[in-house]
Formats: sequence, C-alpha cells, structure tokens
Amino acid sequence: MTVKGDAAASAAGVDFSYFGGAESLSEGRSPRRTTVASPTDKDDGVSHVAPPQNPSDFLWIMTEEPHRSRRMAIMKAHPEVTKLMGHEPLTKYVVIGVVSIQLITAYLLRNTHPLSPLFMLCVYVIGATANHNLFLAIHEITHNLAFKGIRANKALAVFANLPIGVPYSAAFKRYHLEHHKYLGEDGIDTDLPTQVELICLNNVLGKVFFATFQIFFYALRPGFVRTQQLTQWHLWNLVTEITFDYILVKTCGARPLIYLLASSFFAGSLHPLAGHFIAEHYVWDGLNQETYSYYGPLNWLAYNVGYHNEHHDFPSVAWTRLPALRRLAPEFYDTIPSHPSWPMVIVNFIRDPEVGIFARVKRPSDFREKLAAERAAKDDSAAKQAEEKGGDSDEGKE
Repeated sequence: MTVKGDAAASAAGVDFSYFGGAESLSEGRSPRRTTVASPTDKDDGVSHVAPPQNPSDFLWIMTEEPHRSRRMAIMKAHPEVTKLMGHEPLTKYVVIGVVSIQLITAYLLRNTHPLSPLFMLCVYVIGATANHNLFLAIHEITHNLAFKGIRANKALAVFANLPIGVPYSAAFKRYHLEHHKYLGEDGIDTDLPTQVELICLNNVLGKVFFATFQIFFYALRPGFVRTQQLTQWHLWNLVTEITFDYILVKTCGARPLIYLLASSFFAGSLHPLAGHFIAEHYVWDGLNQETYSYYGPLNWLAYNVGYHNEHHDFPSVAWTRLPALRRLAPEFYDTIPSHPSWPMVIVNFIRDPEVGIFARVKRPSDFREKLAAERAAKDDSAAKQAEEKGGDSDEGKE
C-alpha cells in the first residue's frame, strides 16, 4: 500500500490490530468465502469489501431490513411474481414419506445396540438427514404453504414433529414469524445470539461447541429471550408427541426413541445440512449483508431453504417455486453474494477469526420507534416544504 493508501486507511478508521501484523488490507486476510453470480462495480465477487468486523460486539445498524424494499422493487419490475405464490400440495406427500422412513428405520433398529457402528451410521446418514428435512418441512408448513387452511397446516406440522421426539412445531411458528417481521431486532428476533453467547463462545473452542450443539441453542434460546403465550396447539403438540414417544417405547423398547432423538441431535450438529443455520444470517467478508442464499445440491434435501434471500423477500412462495423466483428476477438475486457450500460454512465459521458469534446484524430494541420518528419528521418536513411552495405560488398568482 502506498503512503497515500496508508493515510486513507487511517482516515477511514481501519483497526490493523485485527490483521495479525499486516500493514495493508491485502495482507493477512482469509480468502473470500462468498461468491457473486453476476459481479457488479461495487462487488467483484473476489475482493473483500471492508476490513474484518470488530469481534467484541455485534454489527449494530439503524437501517431497515432489506427484504421489504427488495420485495416491493421486484413486484414493481415483475408483477407476474404473484403467480408463484401459494401452497404446494406436494409438501404433505414428502412429509408422509420422510416420517415413514424414520419410523421404519427406528423399528428395524429396535434390536441394535445404540453404540454399535451400524446404529450410529444410520443415525448420522439416514436419521439426521431425515429429521433435518422434517425441521425444514415444519418451517415450510409454518408459512401455511402445505394447505390452504391454517388448521390443516398446523396439524401436518404436529405430524411432521413425531420423529423429532421433542414437541416444538407449535412454539417454532410464533418465533419464526417474528424472525421474519422483526429481522435482526434485539430482544425480539430469537434467531440472534445473546450477549452471554458472545462473551462465552467467541473463540475457536467456543465456536466448536456452538456448532456441535446448535440444536440446543435454537431450541432453548427463545425461551430465555422472549416467552410465548401458550395456545391449544402448544398443548396438542405436547400431548401428541408424549403419547407417540410412550407408545413407541412401550411397543418397541427404548432404542427406537434413542434413534429418533439422536437423529434430531445430529441434524442440528456437525452435519452438512446444519450449515444452513450459520449460512443464512451471519455476516461474511466485510459485508453489511444479513441474509445469504446457497444454490447447491443440498437444497434437494432441505426444501430449498438455501434460497434464503428469496424466501425472506417472498415468504408466500413455496419451496418448489423458489428457483423460479430467482430466475424471474436475476438482476436482483445474482448480484447478491451467496455461499457456495454449507459444509464449508461450518469449517470457515470455526477456524476463521473474521467470523464468529459476533458476526450478526442487530438493530436496537427501540429501532422501530426511532425509525417511525424519523419518518414522521421527514413527512412533516416534506409537508412544510409543500406548504411553503404552495404559498409562494399563491403569492405569485396575486
């Protein structure tokens, strides 16, 4: 870097203590980990956009989440996007098929020791993949995309929950819809890591622990951050799951239930599909981007949840039509950085000091009040200017 470049970096407030002794922005950095299908002048898809984020705190911003504005822009540019919206009848058949696979496998393993190589291999390869698929089936059903009616969708979610072994579908719905509506808002969006997680897990060993036990963080964190008011569907979910587990143990012994619970654990642990938990909303490569997509083959097993920008832009577009949404509006989606690999997301998250628990976009809890106040002030200013212009015009007429 030239002297002029050094001066510019200093003026920009670059903290080189994060660069391991490097004296320029081109040294000491990890390779770029995201890709851009159609590079732009602002992002060539290769260079880092900015220095690493400060690892002692989250990335706090005061701008509105990007999905609403992009949704409006896409609807204006491509009004035919509304034809992609609506439920997908295929979903219920996939759910029935995967639930059947899990129950049959659990039954066949009823006489196999849980610590045997065969049992563990079935847990990781079949069980974890199937239960992760059911996690995402419940995610899809949460958006009422399996049936037209609300009750039918909730009932299917309870059914999809059976092989998971622990009731969660009813609680997930409320938390997930808040995640969409209040993306990144501290104290509301329970997908965000807490300050305690930042303090305790912000190192390599902490990230290994987090990645290994992700399922527990996503299951337990919401209850600590924001409690829900219980409904009859919470009760139905609880009673149905407990009854199912009891009947399973009573008729086939404990091993089938151990298989299902172990499948759920590994589904949210160091499993290729579990990479999407980290890939979706962690900040990478110095970008202030809070949602990332993944377009690789693992989407076949995951209800296309990798199309995550597309999903947040249009939650009413079912999983089978998310690729069509991207093809409809490539000028919006192909210019956004995306992840080339879910498994490598886990590896990079653990080994790379430039990303960690801190790498999440957060908005203050009073963000909406401040935003509303700013908008009101702008509206008042615009109205006052219009009034003044109107007055000048009247004076001119006189």
